[in-house]
Amino acid sequence: MSRIDPPGAAPQPQASLYATRQKVYPRAVRGRVRQAKWAILALCLALYYLVPWLRWDRGPGMPGQAVLVDVANARIFLFGIEIWPQEIYFITGLLVLGAIGLFAATSLFGRVWCGFACPQTVWTDLFMWVERRIEGDRNARMRLDALPWSRGKLLRKAAKHAAWLLIAAATGGAWIMYFQDAPTLLGELFTGRASLETYFFFGLFTLTTYGLAGWAREQVCTYMCPWPRFQAAMLDENSLVVTYRAWRGEPRGKAKAEGIGDCIDCRACVHVCPTGIDIRDGQQLECIGCGLCIDACDDVMGRIGRPKGLVAFETLANLAASEAAAAHLAPGPVRQVCGMKARQPVRFSRPRIWLYAGVLGAVALLMLGAFLLRDTATLTVLRDRAPLYVRLSDGGTRNAYTLKLENRLRGEPALALALDAPQGFRLVVQDSDADADGRPLLTLRPDAVTQWRALVTAPPGLRLQESTPVRFRLLDAAGRTVLSERSVFLGPK
Repeated sequence: MSRIDPPGAAPQPQASLYATRQKVYPRAVRGRVRQAKWAILALCLALYYLVPWLRWDRGPGMPGQAVLVDVANARIFLFGIEIWPQEIYFITGLLVLGAIGLFAATSLFGRVWCGFACPQTVWTDLFMWVERRIEGDRNARMRLDALPWSRGKLLRKAAKHAAWLLIAAATGGAWIMYFQDAPTLLGELFTGRASLETYFFFGLFTLTTYGLAGWAREQVCTYMCPWPRFQAAMLDENSLVVTYRAWRGEPRGKAKAEGIGDCIDCRACVHVCPTGIDIRDGQQLECIGCGLCIDACDDVMGRIGRPKGLVAFETLANLAASEAAAAHLAPGPVRQVCGMKARQPVRFSRPRIWLYAGVLGAVALLMLGAFLLRDTATLTVLRDRAPLYVRLSDGGTRNAYTLKLENRLRGEPALALALDAPQGFRLVVQDSDADADGRPLLTLRPDAVTQWRALVTAPPGLRLQESTPVRFRLLDAAGRTVLSERSVFLGPK
């Protein structure tokens, strides 16, 4: 509701509901967590950029890319697996498995996905590494931004953004390579022979990567990503999260002061945080659980001769137990020993974990069963609706059907078509040969859908119901039914 000033009063300035973004300058840090993050970053980037170049021999006329979303031919290829449009439920199942797995990982280890493997985190880490290599670490970047524009500053900024754009272009190019053959697409992109749609999506993904990882950064995690809003529902007091052991660190003060905790208020944990928060304020929406503050604090504790682990991966249950055990003690070694003795082993076996594991197992088994039992060929019978039937000159009645035969194998099997219908019914398939018994012989094209036109005729004088059940059966060379489909034969009332 807007404020109404009284008559004659000078208008008062309206309070702004928005705050200007405070740029975050994360400092480089070394330690076990940082090493783990580098290893995961390298693995994620290697998989993303290299997977489109993996080859898989599927035979002549088939794409040779191991992982390919073939939009033109409506196929998804995953090494030896081929998924057709009507099997999209397999992709749905994989998404469900991914979601439940993420829920389970969050319940066990907090926002481990956000801090280590999320694409926004991975590419932001890469962009910040490039930024440090060109502009320097935290203090150097802050000084550079505070300086007036000069030739040197312009060159550094231009070099940084050029490197960012190169990485973003490689990212956008790699993404569209999952939808087109990678070697062919690379040549077309550089020679100008790619389609307009290809260039559009290449530019779109390039600019998106450049904007999100280079400029938006922590704004994506704080304001754009929905995951922080509901991830708290998956956490409990036994989830491992990045925490500050206030029972040990408080009260803060200088390292040589008397009667203080281990925290010397150096703000090293704040300076390395990619979202710019203070972990000492407790659990926060902006915390992505990357754990870099752990390395920063451990480094400071090591230099001042105090035990590491003031900031650590810890459960809220252990945090509360340690705080209760150390509450009546003064800061010092006795408090630390008492607090650490109150800790309990992390409970990985919990009801919600078993629930997640059960759902994961059920969905995985369901998908495996569906995959192992899926048909290599399908038959669809579509009866013509206009006209419903045709009266012939000799008094007979004819219905027309479209047979769609989907063959998911590379071979070209020839199957005989039989009709289960009242005696006297005749079956004719246009443009087909016949086997030794006179039945229509249908040849299925490899990895394709073949259509046939079938005509079923009831002889004159046969008393017909308004709707007569019929069944089409495809027989192999041994006469065994391979596929069958039911339909109806319509006649006059």
